[in-house]
Amino acid sequence: MPLRYLTAGESHGPALTAILEGMPAGLPLDEDLIAIDLARRQTGTGTGDRMAIEKDRAQILAGVMEGVTTGAPLSLQLINKDHANWKGKAVPAYITPRPGHADLSAVVKYGYDDVRPSLERASARETAARVAVGAVCRAFLNTFGITVGGYVTSIGGHSATLDGLPFDSRISRARASETQCPDPDTAELIIKAIAKAHDAGETLGGILEVVVQGLPVGLGSHVNWDRRLDARLAQAVLGVPAIKGIEIGNAFDNTGRQGTHVHDAIVPGPGGLERRSNACGGIEGGISNGQPLWLRAAMKPIPTTRKGQDTVNLATGSASLTYYERSDVCPVPRAVIVLEAVAAIVLADALIEKLGGDSIAEMKPRFDTLRRATLDDVRMTGQPHIFWP
Repeated sequence: MPLRYLTAGESHGPALTAILEGMPAGLPLDEDLIAIDLARRQTGTGTGDRMAIEKDRAQILAGVMEGVTTGAPLSLQLINKDHANWKGKAVPAYITPRPGHADLSAVVKYGYDDVRPSLERASARETAARVAVGAVCRAFLNTFGITVGGYVTSIGGHSATLDGLPFDSRISRARASETQCPDPDTAELIIKAIAKAHDAGETLGGILEVVVQGLPVGLGSHVNWDRRLDARLAQAVLGVPAIKGIEIGNAFDNTGRQGTHVHDAIVPGPGGLERRSNACGGIEGGISNGQPLWLRAAMKPIPTTRKGQDTVNLATGSASLTYYERSDVCPVPRAVIVLEAVAAIVLADALIEKLGGDSIAEMKPRFDTLRRATLDDVRMTGQPHIFWP
């Protein structure tokens, strides 16, 4: 069975809930492990005041017994501590939709008489549930030696210099930085830019990268569009609020180069077949090729700004300015863990699809066989074939 999940809950509702189905039995799992990723989502430069209220911790309600998964659906719940501040209180009707948010389009689609139902569910608060699900999937991938890490490369137009810096160093440096940027000089510029945006009532966006190492060859497929690994990753990444663009490897830079300069040449080496580069980002023809999977995402400045934006009062039809509710100035550093989570979910699904099986014990030997069956084992006869008589 493929891995699948659903989340439910509103930004200021009682709780967020996630159901994850398809996780094999035998995976060691506890709430402390999930809490590590949830804590990362709550820190970073540009974080709003709500993170001082919420102390996210996922309670495992089903699917785990004696500290290991049972193969049954997992149920995870995160209590919204801020709910107590809203419960039973009359809240003024929200009738000035923010440009760039789901406010107006959802009002038209669902016939709401208030913007709040759309903003409550469209809020990035929901990503806490996805991070919890992603933490489970990260634990599954780690069992097979597959790691997922990310970092910020640019915020507010300040871009990190990372040439020659290995992925492992980028990730470890990012984890030690409040901006999640591996370049200390750029991190300082980012901190100043976020402070300036805060004072001006503005918000900032940026660029993030996610790197997955240890993937075997053969996840995903070329045979149909929806089975391509890059397509599955793209849907997951673009499903994160405020993410408006994605590229795998050097996709956009490659558009300005000639074909023989952008593909990863296959050459013989002392250890077998080798690659001269990884411009493709670890995916060819929708299939993982054994190199590090490397993707980049663009996050726009979020639309909740203290500085008012032009809009319309939906009750009167007259021009108005947007109403401000507490929010981040720059959620880009916190978005790193969210993108890691959604990537981990997709890749855990692809690995389960490839290996089959209902338990970790059943999958481990299959993975070892898959790992040994590298591209070096491919040997062609060189004989002509007649495919269609």
